[in-house]
Amino acid sequence: MVAITPESPIGAVFGTHHKKRKLAEEGLGLATVGDLLRHFPRRYVAATELSEVATPVVGEQLTIVGEVRSCESASFFSGNRRQFRTTVRLRTDGPDFSITMFSPYQGQADRYEAEFRPGSRAVFTGKAKLFRQSWQLEQPHGFALDGPEAATLSNLMPVYPLTAKLYTWDLQKVVSAALDLVTDVPDVFTPELRERFELLTVMQALRWIHAPDDWGQLGAAQKRFRFEEALVLQLVLARRRAVLRAQGAQSRVGRRDGVLAAFDERLPFELTNGQREIGDLVADELARDHPMNRLLQGEVGSGKTLVALRAMLQVVDAGGQAALLAPTEVLAQQHLRSISAMLGDLAQGGMLGGAAEATTVVLLTGSMGRAARQEAMLKIVTGEAGIVIGTHAILEDRVEFADLGLVVVDEQHRFGVEQRAALTDKAGSPPHVLVMTATPIPRTVAMTVFGDLETSVLAELPAGRAPIQSNVVPLADQPTWIDRVWQRVREEVAQGHQAYVVCPRISGDNGEEGESDQLDLDEDGKEVAPRRSLAAVEEVHAELAAGPLAGLRTAILHGRLAPEEKDRTMRAFAAGEIDVLVSTTVIEVGVDVHNATVMVLLDADRFGVSQLHQLRGRVGRGGLPGLCLLVSHAEAGSPARDRLDAVAATTDGFELSRVDLEQRREGDVLGSHQSGFRSSLVSLRVLRDEKTIDRARDAAEALLSEDPALEQAPALAAAVAEVERSAASGFMEKG
Repeated sequence: MVAITPESPIGAVFGTHHKKRKLAEEGLGLATVGDLLRHFPRRYVAATELSEVATPVVGEQLTIVGEVRSCESASFFSGNRRQFRTTVRLRTDGPDFSITMFSPYQGQADRYEAEFRPGSRAVFTGKAKLFRQSWQLEQPHGFALDGPEAATLSNLMPVYPLTAKLYTWDLQKVVSAALDLVTDVPDVFTPELRERFELLTVMQALRWIHAPDDWGQLGAAQKRFRFEEALVLQLVLARRRAVLRAQGAQSRVGRRDGVLAAFDERLPFELTNGQREIGDLVADELARDHPMNRLLQGEVGSGKTLVALRAMLQVVDAGGQAALLAPTEVLAQQHLRSISAMLGDLAQGGMLGGAAEATTVVLLTGSMGRAARQEAMLKIVTGEAGIVIGTHAILEDRVEFADLGLVVVDEQHRFGVEQRAALTDKAGSPPHVLVMTATPIPRTVAMTVFGDLETSVLAELPAGRAPIQSNVVPLADQPTWIDRVWQRVREEVAQGHQAYVVCPRISGDNGEEGESDQLDLDEDGKEVAPRRSLAAVEEVHAELAAGPLAGLRTAILHGRLAPEEKDRTMRAFAAGEIDVLVSTTVIEVGVDVHNATVMVLLDADRFGVSQLHQLRGRVGRGGLPGLCLLVSHAEAGSPARDRLDAVAATTDGFELSRVDLEQRREGDVLGSHQSGFRSSLVSLRVLRDEKTIDRARDAAEALLSEDPALEQAPALAAAVAEVERSAASGFMEKG
């Protein structure tokens, strides 16, 4: 008999079940026996207890244990053929479920009645359905727990992420067979490390993760795999931090009589304590001879751009250049306007009327005319431009810098690995890097994904920021409330203020830029909320201008407009020449119009939590109270409605980021194109496993200090090397 190893094809344990093997290979992406063993259950059902099903969700895939109340069969005719319907009434620790199974002949119906006897316990899986106020399971499959089907099941039945037509108990039987047959499963931990960290062997952990007898066994197995995953990731990050510390960079020491000093002297307000503390820290890191790599995060409007500008001016004072990379032309233009306004004549270097200490600020975007582009590129390559603001156009090979000393990346999640690396590669020596985000990131996410960056948080808002009131407008329950929404907009405009109306789409027949479907998914990632026609900028603008907002000055803004038209519209809105701007999410970041006091988000449930928080931050910026109206057709109690209620309940972005991460898949939040962690985070969850990640970070530092090459743990070193070769490593090395 051929020995089965983790590298053996999955067919070696599926045997003659060709159809099921194909489903596992194609539907689940499992190619080897090792893949199968690492395909862990998503949850467990206690065979000895009735399942708790508090509030079923229509379309949700359920696996439940219940007591059979009744089991009755009846015949019926389908066409000219007689068939049989068997209905099992199942009691759970929650609502009763009605489960209907069909049989082509009497004998099978009789077997159902013999198996599902009243008073016995049974397990069923299927999709929840509500019919005439009674819960049912669609396409059910199950068996009695005192029958032969249950003989090989453990007390805690695993429920696996599955594809259609493959049942969780089918997979458990195959896994059980694999565990009996497989040999040579490598353990990344040596016996010494297992003892040190109090961990199970890999084989014991695999047996208990797939077939635990009790919760204690399951907990021990989960502890093992979660710590293993956290430690490997933290070792990758710790090694990367060491490499960064060892890199050389040009020190950028400021001057007491330079443009930064002149800028600080002219500031019409006091810096917040946070801005001052983080500014001093950044200044110190810029002066060092190894690269700064810092993540600066903070609430919308906390003053991150001011901190970044002061850092850029320090680099200019030291004879270098700074580049600010923005994800959209709208945001790049906004940065140009706001930075130029803050600097005044300090941004007019070499110009008549410019201050003696002044530098030059240039903009470079893809839509600029040829002459303007060439002029900007000439100023960049000669070093005349101290501060360069731009979009992806900065990344082009033709763009050369004289001495790039600092790279500031705004809203880093909008850029891929290669794009960020392309800019840092333009420097003669490794540049200092400051990454900014207004999307608050829980500490453990930052530690796991941005572990090679030092993290600073601006939590204090500058004076003059007014509170924002947020309300959900539930059109599913109160359809007439939309009239009051537009009335509130008119009231704000009547007081001399302005408003945003944000839609998830540009026009009714497309799903391009601007659309941000936040779908409701079941545990297998399948959509459970039906699609509906979403609000679109062009249609909404026409309806409002001809209807409830007739007579007001309205305009549209979205990513398909010509760049000059977008800029002209934003300038007009900022100047107060437009009352209501109907837009997509292009106004999500960077747009700063102090007179805007109200935002209406149509189909708000189609946006993510962090995106809603970002959008909401566009109002209440000028000392005037802000109002955010979250208009939605989502039903009360649905996941979509729960998201909106959470956003309305707090303006604490860090609290909302935890809600976001708890409700959505980690891969969605982290972004598969950013980190590769969609495939890497198998057992680990960055919020639930905070203590494990902390422990792993400390363990990684200790292990590398003792054994930098991990020579004493070759299997662990191999696991680390594998991650370093993966997409996740690409993000961490170039992020």
